[in-house]
Amino acid sequence: MSFQNIVRLSLDNPTHAVCVLGSEIYVDLSGCAPQLCECFTIRGSGRVLIDIADTMITDKEDATIWWPLTEPTYAIVKMTSPSFMVDGDKVLVTYYGTNEEMSLGTAVLFLTGIEVSLEVDIYRTGQVGLPSDKKAKKKWTWGPNGWGAILLVNCSPADAGQLEDRDKETKKVLLSEEIKNLSQMTLNVQGPSYTLKKYQLVLHTSEEESKKARVYWPQKDSSHTFELVLGPGQHTYTLALLGNHLKETLYVEAMEFPSASFSGLISYSASLVEESQDPSIPEIPVYKDTVVFRVAPCIFLPSTQMPLEVYLCRELQLQGFVNTVTELSEKNNFQVASVYEDPNRLGRWLQDEMAFCYTQAPHKTVSFVLDTPRAISLDEISMKYSLSPGVGYMIQYTKDHRVASMDSIGNLMVSPPVKVQGKEYPLGRVLIGSSFYPSAEGRDMSDTLRDFLYAQQVQAPVELYSDWLMSGHMDEFMCFVPIDDKSDGKKVCGREAKTIDQFLADENLRKQNEYAEKCILLNRDILKTELGLVEKDIIDIPQLFCLARLTNVPSDQQPQRPFARPYFPDLLQMIVMGKTLGIPKPFGPQIKGTCCLEEKVCHLLEPLGFKCTFIDDFDCYLTDVGDLCACANIHRVPFAFKWWKMVP
Repeated sequence: MSFQNIVRLSLDNPTHAVCVLGSEIYVDLSGCAPQLCECFTIRGSGRVLIDIADTMITDKEDATIWWPLTEPTYAIVKMTSPSFMVDGDKVLVTYYGTNEEMSLGTAVLFLTGIEVSLEVDIYRTGQVGLPSDKKAKKKWTWGPNGWGAILLVNCSPADAGQLEDRDKETKKVLLSEEIKNLSQMTLNVQGPSYTLKKYQLVLHTSEEESKKARVYWPQKDSSHTFELVLGPGQHTYTLALLGNHLKETLYVEAMEFPSASFSGLISYSASLVEESQDPSIPEIPVYKDTVVFRVAPCIFLPSTQMPLEVYLCRELQLQGFVNTVTELSEKNNFQVASVYEDPNRLGRWLQDEMAFCYTQAPHKTVSFVLDTPRAISLDEISMKYSLSPGVGYMIQYTKDHRVASMDSIGNLMVSPPVKVQGKEYPLGRVLIGSSFYPSAEGRDMSDTLRDFLYAQQVQAPVELYSDWLMSGHMDEFMCFVPIDDKSDGKKVCGREAKTIDQFLADENLRKQNEYAEKCILLNRDILKTELGLVEKDIIDIPQLFCLARLTNVPSDQQPQRPFARPYFPDLLQMIVMGKTLGIPKPFGPQIKGTCCLEEKVCHLLEPLGFKCTFIDDFDCYLTDVGDLCACANIHRVPFAFKWWKMVP
């Protein structure tokens, strides 16, 4: 008895076959028909479904149907559940001549039904479910009516940067909270043990995909110890089928996010292999069930999302700034977390090197820090030791540029959700600063990081021109703030190069700001096109720029052209905490004891419901620490919209 896709019947002896649930057997009905046969009847036992000419026959049929015998005639046979014993189910085919009351003979097909399946959360409910169509789990589809299972990347801070050590693991202890992050995959094998013991079951994936995720098998002797059965260096796992019932829940985690070289799709298969009794005859694979996972993307959050925690670098040089931001956070019931750092770096990395992101599956949402470190070694990165419980940490390596910080996650911004030319972006769009056109001295974000952002698919990136700025970062000429108007849920604060009386005579400064304004207007047009903005969505905040050479760059590496930097502390380098805005104090001209720049900003923003607090960071600015936002980072509330319901 063996697996057969096509079965030929006999009137002399019963035929035997094994049928795996989900597969079909084609039964040749005409091959053994007597010469005078003109019609036949067919009947199956309770677990058997028979399909003839698109008519489904079960054992519950009341009336007998005589089918005409035509050449060739096939019946499609399927099983609905495993058999309890060998030959536990059958199909009877009785042949008739012109007299339907007189049988010319009966062919018997004995069936042994077994089940071999991998099941996952195909319908994205948070629970492993059985698909109505077993072929569906081999394909992953986007959209509100889509299907396909989802994997979360392991964002544990303890595992960050330990790839080589993790690759050597054969067993792992997982705590209850860690297990909740893993996706479940159920392996189910049922059938008579006499039949099953003739086969082996092989779990497998491709060698390349095995490097992207890990599959763990719970150990019977411990509730927290798991065996690594598939992962780097191990893309197959074989087990013998000794009993009549095997049902195990496997746990799967991804090891990396989608990238230019990784689509994010990973497939796993369970193959039933018939062992040969003759050493000279190879084994035969007879059935395979496959499921497909998609690794959940890394999703970036805009400043319009409400804060959960405010992370601050508590250095003595920043104490005034820290005290003010702490007070604002506490007034708005936002938790404040401290990050301690080498005094030589003074927290400048806190926003430039990393971003708070999240990743999400139906069963779990995980917030984490995505770090693009330019530190020499991981020992110098203290952020992963400062995170609140439940917040993960991931490292995205990039190539560091020598002259600027374009190769940094700080050169990235996210828009609120937008709709552009009929296309919806419910998770907003990632904005990337770049040189915009090829030039000898152009500075761009690392290809590695840019490709990573595009590979996430759900926040279609837009490239803006930011290479005109000394820092190269977009947050020096724009930011997003939240408003209450439901019909227009975004406001962009932009730059309009304004002069004041005492600078009117400075023709050089005027030319420099005309240049800055042209750069801003270019980006303004891109934002209107790519985000669907109109003029009323943009608020112009006053700012002066001046052109200067790059700092901290050897003379032999100094580019010929100058770059723009804010003339006074940058008003757009604000900390957005809902309706509370922590804005760098600009120290502008005093009119009747009031800073005219502060007054202008309040006039623009307070009617929209914002409370503006101006923070004195001038000492930090003058001592080259940078604008205050570089010394703070905010962990924000994830989007309510589920990423898998969109169509990229």
